Amino acid sequence: MHTKICTALLGIAVSAAAMTQNARIDIPDFRPLKTRATDCVDINLGPLLLHTLGLFMDDKDPQSAATKRLLRGIQSIRVRSFQFDTESAYSRADVDAVRSQLGAPGWTSIMTVHDRDKGEDVDMYMLIQNEQTRGFALVASEPREFTIINIVGSVNLSDVAKLQKELHIGKAIAGQDALPRPAAAQF
Repeated sequence: MHTKICTALLGIAVSAAAMTQNARIDIPDFRPLKTRATDCVDINLGPLLLHTLGLFMDDKDPQSAATKRLLRGIQSIRVRSFQFDTESAYSRADVDAVRSQLGAPGWTSIMTVHDRDKGEDVDMYMLIQNEQTRGFALVASEPREFTIINIVGSVNLSDVAKLQKELHIGKAIAGQDALPRPAAAQF
């Protein structure tokens, strides 16, 4: 009897973990591009670092306290952003391979912007399972730059904007207080 209960609980735990894993998209490290890029941002925040960030936030400050609560629902934040002096310095196929993962079941398109003349594409998705958000992904590319953001955990668009502001992710990416550089992707 105990074996059946343990097996059932293990199955539930594995299923729950697998559902959360689906929010983590496969992002190459793009290591060869780092030497060619004029600007490069590579952010990898896992649960331990996110928890540590929360320890340094002032609970008495309402904005910091809200961000700390928000971080409790997030398991990881990964950002890759590169800018280059020339066009075609990176393989669009690599970025498109990341973008294609967002067609998997559960991912819902929030925004798609395509400007053929400028060569700009912005795709923003949320992974929704059991009526709860499990992840966020943004892929923005243009001829001389691209940005990929993947957040795993409970998140909504207003949370992304709060995170971007509180953790200065936008400043790291675009040199300003906004998410990726293509104007259509800013909120």
